[in-house]
Amino acid sequence: MGKKNADSMKFWTTEEFKKFMLFVSDKPISKVIFELLFWTGMRSGECLALTLDDFDFENKTVSISKNYARHEGEDLILEPKTPKSKRIITIPDFICDMIKDYVSKLYDYDPHERLFPVTKSYLHSEMKRGCKNSGVKKIRVHDLRHSHASLLIEEGFSPLLISERLGHENIETTLQTYSHLYPNKHGEVANRLAVINDKFENTETPENNK
Repeated sequence: MGKKNADSMKFWTTEEFKKFMLFVSDKPISKVIFELLFWTGMRSGECLALTLDDFDFENKTVSISKNYARHEGEDLILEPKTPKSKRIITIPDFICDMIKDYVSKLYDYDPHERLFPVTKSYLHSEMKRGCKNSGVKKIRVHDLRHSHASLLIEEGFSPLLISERLGHENIETTLQTYSHLYPNKHGEVANRLAVINDKFENTETPENNK
């Protein structure tokens, strides 16, 4: 991602996402999809290709192995975007519970079938509706992926872990895409080093060494 794209990247904080969700949760399918996108960082095509079989509730994971697309009115299940896109993402308990609850309310559902039989166009429409009614800044559906990455960076997770979770081909892609989110951490490094030094300055005195 070039500097121009990085400068124009938009993402939501958790607070903004929660506010947005208040206005789309009236539709169960929208609620579950957007929660998955924000808390896992998966691509929308990966999400729309999911089946119940892709979830492992015991190990709290979801397996990404395919990609959904629609071409000339036909639903297609394709190979993932890149080889590294095939991955297993860990999910928190509340996501597991949410999926179980969603599935329990589906009628005559086959675990091999798509969990979310909607299109990307539907997601764009729902994103537009939620942004308008909630008043949060407008972002794209894909920007929920950036929002997830931003959240992980803010929480201090390593670029390597983030790269694996997002399914990037290599860590360089992650660093190039999100490098502009890291500068605020440099001051924190200096502050922590100062704290470490102060701790030893206070303990390593001539008297203590006698």
